[in-house]
Amino acid sequence: MPRQRGRQNRSIKPVLHIYCEGEKTEPNYLNAYLDDFHSGKRTLKVIKITDTKKNTPKQLVDEAIKKKKSHDTPSSDEFWVVYDREAVNKYSNDLHAQSLLKANANEINVAFSNVCFEVWILLHLTTSVAPYSSCDDLLSNSPLKSKFKERGVNHYSKADSSIYDVISKDVHIARARAKKMNTATLSAATQGKDAPYLLNPYTNVYELLDAIDAFVK
Repeated sequence: MPRQRGRQNRSIKPVLHIYCEGEKTEPNYLNAYLDDFHSGKRTLKVIKITDTKKNTPKQLVDEAIKKKKSHDTPSSDEFWVVYDREAVNKYSNDLHAQSLLKANANEINVAFSNVCFEVWILLHLTTSVAPYSSCDDLLSNSPLKSKFKERGVNHYSKADSSIYDVISKDVHIARARAKKMNTATLSAATQGKDAPYLLNPYTNVYELLDAIDAFVK
């Protein structure tokens, strides 16, 4: 008698969901990082950089929570949101405090940069502990553009998909520099004002990269 074929049980692949505030810079960087370090492993674990039109800290956190609580989302999935401090007149301290509190309460991880994601980009190129009031301030007054020119890029653009290629060899250096920068900023902070959105400069994007590495392995 021929053997009857039972229905194969297919395990659902866990997913690491990433919600980015920026439409170009952050997704381009993260996708390039995945291709650089984990191109052969993306079929084993799924890293999903969600295409979302939400672009405020609160909206991103709410979007991630909604997906996490969806009935078709397994508990093994991991969630990250990526956003910036931006200028104080754009997003208030209260908004950042509420967003971070809500993310923590719902186990949504936050990769945060103050004042913008370019702080993380800059750390691939040089050590930096200077605060900036806005991303425009950083682009105008930091060494970022001149450092890119030294590497053959005459016009830095946030939408340039080749940014990662220019700085890829320095990812590990950026990790170390970010940790030192955060430590220096925190040590200089006034007691009770040590929340990430009050620390300038600050970035923990390296924690997201570490989470990606751990997830795919």
